[in-house]
Amino acid sequence: MTTYKPITAVWEITMACNMRCMHCGSACSHALPDELTTEEALALCDDIGRLEMKWVTLSGGEPLTRKDWPLIAKRLNQNKVIPNLITNGWLLNEEIINQMKESGIGTVAISLDGVRDTHDSIRCKGSFDKNMESFRLLRKNGQYTGAITSINKTNLLELDQIKDILIDAGVDSWQLQICIPMGNMVNHKEALLDPEDVDTILDFCLATAMEKKIIVYPADCLGYYTEKEELIRAISLGSNAFAPWAGCNAGRRGFGILHNGDILGCTSIRDRSFIEGNIREKNLVDIWNAENAFSWMRNMTRDDLGGFCKGCEYGDVCLGGCPNTRLTMNGSMKTENPYCSFRVANERLKVKIENFEKQEELFPKALKFAQEGHLQEASTILEHLLTQKPNDEDVLALTGYVNFFIGNYARAKEVNEKILKDKPDHSYANKGLGLTLHRMGQTKEGIEYIEKAIKYAADDFLDPYYDLATVYQEIGDFEKANQIILDATKKKELL
Repeated sequence: MTTYKPITAVWEITMACNMRCMHCGSACSHALPDELTTEEALALCDDIGRLEMKWVTLSGGEPLTRKDWPLIAKRLNQNKVIPNLITNGWLLNEEIINQMKESGIGTVAISLDGVRDTHDSIRCKGSFDKNMESFRLLRKNGQYTGAITSINKTNLLELDQIKDILIDAGVDSWQLQICIPMGNMVNHKEALLDPEDVDTILDFCLATAMEKKIIVYPADCLGYYTEKEELIRAISLGSNAFAPWAGCNAGRRGFGILHNGDILGCTSIRDRSFIEGNIREKNLVDIWNAENAFSWMRNMTRDDLGGFCKGCEYGDVCLGGCPNTRLTMNGSMKTENPYCSFRVANERLKVKIENFEKQEELFPKALKFAQEGHLQEASTILEHLLTQKPNDEDVLALTGYVNFFIGNYARAKEVNEKILKDKPDHSYANKGLGLTLHRMGQTKEGIEYIEKAIKYAADDFLDPYYDLATVYQEIGDFEKANQIILDATKKKELL
């Protein structure tokens, strides 16, 4: 049984807000009557401490409209948890900043959504100038600062200008995220980005990261699994190695807390069916550690996804990227992610393949991709070839191989079975089907097929021996595995 350790959380301490932003996902306005009391909030801080978390981000609404926010922040700090804070910047002044320092606030992030006119049209008139003053005061007082930009078609082409504004203001870090159709943004769907726009954002992030004038972070709704995105994360994290995305935190490494003490995987998810419990009825530690807690995420597998995500080589780790993006864009989490850069690149590859002049050269290219570990590209070419030559033995065999290593076992099983239907003595297909069945939990049947592969194999094709030995090792029968290796060694000596 996997043990999950929470590291971070976002806590909407109030739904009250002094702005009515165009893209607000929570559609915030006034404080709601079921908001946690100060005593309840402080007790929750103690439970957060019991979970030994690292960070909690206080948000809203506008968190500074809640008068006891310094008490909450200080209590988190006393529990060895770093409190960060996201604000619209309107209420910041010297007194507030002193309270932030006294209560141990780590990062103060202010939302900035464009140049002056754009930002003010999204939020409220005068907000931009107030933000600039807030950044100045924070810098003057030595407070670590961040900025958050929610990107839509209104401000997509202003990113360079926003960057210069933030650098001039001395802002330390910058998170870029995309708007999705939830909250107030439901009424502005025409401003939502196109999937292809994600690459524009990633290109910008990479150029900005390489300048090293401001730390830039693509949010978890942006990506995934392109070299550009991995390099951006590596630079931002100060690492010399690529830093591939490790999947959504929700319910696994983090969670969300709503104003009334409801606990769910992420505060962005507004569907009440995803609420795991309320701290007024059950303490946070028990909610987190409950046997079926966050099962929608903790039990999710690639097979629960749809479209491209279901057959993606990163599916087991990525699990479709941001679940709330899939939920709000498609009405279900069991779909593909339209804003995945890797998926968009694959769609471009499909067009190139279809228009490729020398179709006879595609199979060698797929083979080379597979040998170099570019499995998704190989799979895309092979699936195209199968529309033209559905019974081609070589194409089917390589398709089975590629899908096995991608982890798309259902497809690997399907193509190997198709080969064996016409050619039951095909050693490679028997081996491939056997290994696939083993991975699917049908080890006994899988061993039978690998044994057939050994029976039908050419004298110099020893792979089935080693594969069978690996299967026995994986099920703990080391004696049998060693004997099979000895048999293969003797056969090799006779060649």
